[in-house]
Amino acid sequence: MNEDIRIHSWPCSYYLDTNKQWIPGKLSLTPVSIRFTADKSGELLVDFRLSGISEIKKESSHLIFSSLTILEKSTKHWFSSLQPNRNVVFNILEHFWREQLLSNREAGAGAPLESSKGKELTGMLEGSQKRLEDTAKVLHSQGEQFDNIMRGLHKIEGDMDVADRLLTELESPSWWPFSTKLWKTPLEAKPKESPAAPAAKSQEGILLRIPVILTHRTDSNAKPGKLALLPSGLEIWDCNSQLLQRFETRDVDDIRVHTPYEISIRQRFIGKPDNSYRLLAARMPEVIPILEMQFSKKIQFLEDALGFAGARKSPPADLGTSIWQAATGFLGAAANPGFPAGSEEGMDKEQLQLQKVSQEEAKELRQILKKLKGLALETEAELERQDEALDSIGSSVDRATLTIERQNRRMRKLT
Repeated sequence: MNEDIRIHSWPCSYYLDTNKQWIPGKLSLTPVSIRFTADKSGELLVDFRLSGISEIKKESSHLIFSSLTILEKSTKHWFSSLQPNRNVVFNILEHFWREQLLSNREAGAGAPLESSKGKELTGMLEGSQKRLEDTAKVLHSQGEQFDNIMRGLHKIEGDMDVADRLLTELESPSWWPFSTKLWKTPLEAKPKESPAAPAAKSQEGILLRIPVILTHRTDSNAKPGKLALLPSGLEIWDCNSQLLQRFETRDVDDIRVHTPYEISIRQRFIGKPDNSYRLLAARMPEVIPILEMQFSKKIQFLEDALGFAGARKSPPADLGTSIWQAATGFLGAAANPGFPAGSEEGMDKEQLQLQKVSQEEAKELRQILKKLKGLALETEAELERQDEALDSIGSSVDRATLTIERQNRRMRKLT
């Protein structure tokens, strides 16, 4: 991800300690740093990394101005006159700062700066494995929906059979003198089958849950919360773990990707305001591919996010080919370190690096490739099962349509 992407910016004033005065300008947030640029001179007065921040606080300067202070190493930076308000800026900065600290902690402070080619490839394959697992979960949920549709169609066919018997009795009632039927007692009313209670939504598997900064409709107050992605939709929670909104897949009318870190979700209504949420998160790049898979026809990338979409969409074939080719080369180089791929005369630096893959990395790569193969086979089997289910659903719908049309004609004759 490009470190120069501007996530957000706010007009404000910065206290310049050397001149003992407030300088109007713009505070900007990027994925890894915070910057302040003066309005008049255009000079970059502040530029420091999120990982170097020790503390972010809301304070008052000279008992007059409500300010935001950022302690970076031993320097304390003062920002005031923040727009739209101090709380919004504080929530967003604190969110990205905490996520940056968590990502650094997960990466490990003692990790070497230069990672080997084997580790890079392992990371790429692990990402592919996670993506395929998420796809398998969505496919499994889709298969369950098809099974529910089939059960509903079977129930409809049973109701059609009952309607057919009732129409037959109406066409030739027992009291009709020329009827060949005997007098019959009225049929006892059968108790209606109570529909099975749907499974609790809380038991549904969660694909991904991330902390977000959310705003509802036109409210300018950005508040911390959580976004949970489910196979059948998504949920938005507040910071107190209270469910604010659950969107089923069919409820969402459009999702707009404003930047790689900001999206908006909207549900349209007739005669009342739309229900919309705007979500900002440091881990949003992990969410967008899943949303793109679930809401492929409803997601829209705006101008600032087109580069992100293009970078993801344009090279998948080449990337997949390079991954598998690199995997073959790496495994071959690890298994036969004395025989590098290709001729020795044409060996370049990249081919020399192939020999640096350790036996442990090669073993880990083999395990990941086996898992990917198993997931691919399971996905293929599920797709074949769903194809058969779709064919069965299509034929059942056709039969139900013909039966309804025939019964409609019989009812019109009775009237």
